Amino acid sequence: MGERHLRPAGEPGGALARSVPLTRDFFDRPGHEVAPDLLGRVITHGPVSVRLTEVEAYGGPGEDPASHTFRGRTPRNAVMFGPPGHLYVYFTYGMHFCANLVCLPEGAGAGVLLRAGEVVAGVETATARRAAGTGRAVAGRDLARGPARLAVALGFAREHNGLDACPPGPIAVLRGDPAPPVSIRSGPRTGVAEGGRIPWRFWIDGDRTVSPYRPHVPRRR
Repeated sequence: MGERHLRPAGEPGGALARSVPLTRDFFDRPGHEVAPDLLGRVITHGPVSVRLTEVEAYGGPGEDPASHTFRGRTPRNAVMFGPPGHLYVYFTYGMHFCANLVCLPEGAGAGVLLRAGEVVAGVETATARRAAGTGRAVAGRDLARGPARLAVALGFAREHNGLDACPPGPIAVLRGDPAPPVSIRSGPRTGVAEGGRIPWRFWIDGDRTVSPYRPHVPRRR
């Protein structure tokens, strides 16, 4: 899926090809097309790199009731309406940051939530970041298992909202080893109330870093 977006003609294969950053046209597609194509890619920020194993797509204004952009542009979601390939970081439940990659052309308001992955570089840094937040040691598979944990492992916080994840930005999404289509599963999005049944959560089947699915549970007043 989407291999035409990844590598210029004549680019050598092997390890060198895997380290090639994805360019903006890769993200200039609907989120539900970009999302499965992100599985197996590697997002890197500073010393830490994470191989993505689980993601969720979100649509644009008036289209997807689960999306932050459903009711239109606000100061909080403005980055989602910017150019594709930028990082949208938001604060949730008064305690966690989560990270998304913006999709579609400027003004569209769509993106992909980065839900889980495997830390493949900078394990010591990621472990220290997670321990600072929890006060206890964290097992390897749990370092980036869940969207908040992934954001902590990569060091994403409010000041990273809007950063460019395309060359020559400070964040890169590398080609990596794209997950084979036969290994990709899809299903309802985690913890989503309206629009939760839309099967835009994608994950690599059998990967131990994928987070558990939890349906939306209404809060008691």
